[in-house]
Amino acid sequence: MQKHILLVEDDEAIREMVDNYLTMEGFQVTTATNGEEALQNCLQNIFDLVILDIMIPKLNGLEVLKIIREQAALPIIIMSAKDSDVDKALGLGLGADDYIAKPFSMLEFSARVKAVIRRATKYSSQAEQKQEVLEIDNLKIDIVNFSITKSGQDIKLTSKEFSILKLFVTNRHRVFTKEQIYQTIWKDAYYGDENIINVHIRRLREKIEDDPSHPHYIKTLWGIGYKFEG
Repeated sequence: MQKHILLVEDDEAIREMVDNYLTMEGFQVTTATNGEEALQNCLQNIFDLVILDIMIPKLNGLEVLKIIREQAALPIIIMSAKDSDVDKALGLGLGADDYIAKPFSMLEFSARVKAVIRRATKYSSQAEQKQEVLEIDNLKIDIVNFSITKSGQDIKLTSKEFSILKLFVTNRHRVFTKEQIYQTIWKDAYYGDENIINVHIRRLREKIEDDPSHPHYIKTLWGIGYKFEG
């Protein structure tokens, strides 16, 4: 499956060079030129990697890194001309997976990108294998065999309902927009029809929540989307 990368860089020449090279290497690339645009993209899409320049307008790269890290565990490479031990320590301390200083060779850059994605993919796969059965409060979810019990009682979910639940429980506390849910579960472009998402979320809540009108697990973030707590 083609890996999707968010490239955040305000220098047009560098942005185009990196975009073209990564596209040639077989990656899907979305670009942003400032911190606010980067965060908006993270709400609207699911990425396999973020390449983040530090010195960008509106919100600098370290602020963006911190906000992304609060919402998701996707790998991030810091890219900056500020090549000092302090900057490296700060960037990596906030949760960056790697740091590359400008100027850089595209050969080295591509190798770093592939290495970070490879490590993240391997870790994610191992983590999922280790957690084939998740126990969250009174829910027991077997994400491999597509089964779920609540207080020992079997719960019947449709394949789409279980896929949504699996997306949530394997990314707990991460916020998903309706567009992200639709694109991930239905594998199709989202044209703003919220009804199908609303119906599936409502049915899922009716089956797993003690009080669906006051959900404990699937929380609504009005105007943004949903996240799973517990």
